[in-house]
Amino acid sequence: MKILNYKLFLCAFTFLSFSQKSISQNKISKALKSWNKGTIPYVYFDNIPVTDSITFLDTREKEEFKVSHLENAIWVGYKDFDKQLVLDTITDKTQPIIVYCSIGVRSEDIGEKLSELGYTSILNLYGGIFDWKNKGGTVFNDKEMATDSVHAFSKHWGKLLHEGIKVY
Repeated sequence: MKILNYKLFLCAFTFLSFSQKSISQNKISKALKSWNKGTIPYVYFDNIPVTDSITFLDTREKEEFKVSHLENAIWVGYKDFDKQLVLDTITDKTQPIIVYCSIGVRSEDIGEKLSELGYTSILNLYGGIFDWKNKGGTVFNDKEMATDSVHAFSKHWGKLLHEGIKVY
């Protein structure tokens, strides 16, 4: 009887764990459909080509970037978007660029600004750094060391982050 109860517990726990991640992904999808216009095409965690030719641009605030960012990402900001930094750093306007933020809303806005600057190969990371971490991606701190900490932006949006240590 104890073995049966244990197996039922494991099944229920496993179902709830997968359901929570599925619900979270569904909530990310709903938020993106609600907030985004679809002006910058998405790229998905599982479909990012393994190549050094892609430049990742972090479109979050500096304090978010310091806690966690994708490897070798360049911080360009959101409220204080630094277009001159982009123009000086990425001189080839055909350079493949992936923009990201927490879930993909702010990064679409910055992607639009990049497009206005003449950049032609811009993708928006679907689900942002939250989806990246939720799917097992590695993030780095301001010392460029792998970390489990992820800046969760706010308690409201942090509900969409299920892996790592939430930092506010």
